[in-house]
Amino acid sequence: MLKVTPLGGLGQVGLNAMVLEHGAERVLVDCGVLFPRPDQLGIDVVVPDFTALRDEPERLKAVVLTHAHEDHLGALPVLLREFPVPVYGTPFTLALARHRLEESGLSGDLRAFGPGEAFRLSEAFTVEPVQVTHSVPDAVGLWVKTPSATAVHSGDFKLDLSPIDGRLTDLARLGVLGEQGVDLLLSDSTNAENDGWTPSEALVRDTFERLFRQATGRIVVAQFGSHLHRVQHLLRLARVLGRQVVLSGRSLSRNADLARQVGRLEVPEGLLVSLDAAAKLPRERVLVISTGAQAEARSGLSWLASDEPGPLRLEPGDLVVISARAIPGNEPNIALLVNQLYAKGVTVVTPTTEPGVHVSGHAARAEQRRLVETVRPKSFVPVHGELRHLHRHRQTAVEAGVDEARARVATNGDVLGIDASGLHLLGRAPVGQWPMRREGLAPVSAASLAERRRLAEAGLVIAVVVMQQGGGKVLHGPVVSGQGLSGEEQAALPLAAEGAALELKELSHGVRGDDERVREAMAQGVRRVFKQLFGSRPFLHPVVVRV
Repeated sequence: MLKVTPLGGLGQVGLNAMVLEHGAERVLVDCGVLFPRPDQLGIDVVVPDFTALRDEPERLKAVVLTHAHEDHLGALPVLLREFPVPVYGTPFTLALARHRLEESGLSGDLRAFGPGEAFRLSEAFTVEPVQVTHSVPDAVGLWVKTPSATAVHSGDFKLDLSPIDGRLTDLARLGVLGEQGVDLLLSDSTNAENDGWTPSEALVRDTFERLFRQATGRIVVAQFGSHLHRVQHLLRLARVLGRQVVLSGRSLSRNADLARQVGRLEVPEGLLVSLDAAAKLPRERVLVISTGAQAEARSGLSWLASDEPGPLRLEPGDLVVISARAIPGNEPNIALLVNQLYAKGVTVVTPTTEPGVHVSGHAARAEQRRLVETVRPKSFVPVHGELRHLHRHRQTAVEAGVDEARARVATNGDVLGIDASGLHLLGRAPVGQWPMRREGLAPVSAASLAERRRLAEAGLVIAVVVMQQGGGKVLHGPVVSGQGLSGEEQAALPLAAEGAALELKELSHGVRGDDERVREAMAQGVRRVFKQLFGSRPFLHPVVVRV
């Protein structure tokens, strides 16, 4: 029996990690991160909990990557520290994976494959990558064959009929595989609520050309750093229009360099220039491709829009195109940045005002149905999406001919089994999410996150007293300081110090020799003042210094 256990990616867009299991062998399809919520303060990424792999670690034989987005490969450093297995992927995908591992001080056994190159991964698993179109080069779906069942994993895909790089989703091959028999289709659900077909990237190319021919100043296009298809047609358009190009943003520059190394990005000789060189060119001869479409601090666009000194800053008459959808939760920050740009006299174009400046890399409902009709699976499980996307995608699959009893919405941790009789829920595996910092990739506990939220909401007050070593004599203080407080609260800190001093005086000389009792007394005095004056309870840290 082929078993399928999602560790992430079902119920959220991101955190993609799917365990395929046959007999004594396991394969992990993708190993991605989830980006943190606004309330997860100080967190860079969220990774899947890999507890389900730890019971018999020798059973994990490999990781197979579908493409190079962080939500599909960003958790590799965490996994490979514990499970040093081979990682398979296309050349550009592995280039990004290698970079991510090197950032963490790791190396890996990275093995490249290409679309149509079926290979024996282990005794039980044979895999064939199938070319698909997505918003990053070298994306593939996967055909997976085991002794008991065959599955197709779509990866992230769309059915763009005129992709920039000419690499169409290989429906012909998927049709052949469908004729041979596919027991299970696992398919991308991101745009399951969108009717029709996702527009082609060619629409963005044509929209850019129309807008750019009207521009008289500098042009800045803010986009995701991984969308190298869009970078490619911007480079071609810049050459036609006689503009020099600046790549602004570390991730964008890195990705472009890696894509050039593996032959996935063509850059005409002499087209790229530095920010310093671009600042000396006539404004009508400059195109900046930048990160910062989500208004991230320290991104390329935020830096260009700032008032700090620098070689190139946006001016009245310049054109800024935000070529990306707003990730939920980022809308307020994007609105603030757009207003900042307007205040500078810059013309701003967004997907709201000009829908053609961005299209999705994911299939809409008609494309999802076409894939189901092409593969003709006996069973169907929607993946990669929030719960509402999964349910809508299941409905589409049933409409496309999948037996309703064999189309199942699963959740992270469900252990599904596929055999001749159908699709079965066999049980549950442990799953979860680990918030982490990039540096060291150390997990941050729920208690620590709660403490950070309290600090952010209430501010921090520190009370310090200097006392005689081994005795009860106060030598200096208490002194009270604060961070993250309102103006009124800051002004009340001397009163809080007096409150702490009064509480100390209530303690006997002998009791003041106990540091814990001294800290409790100072805390009580400070809390009383804040409660009486403001009804608030800041995060309090009392300190006793003995000399």
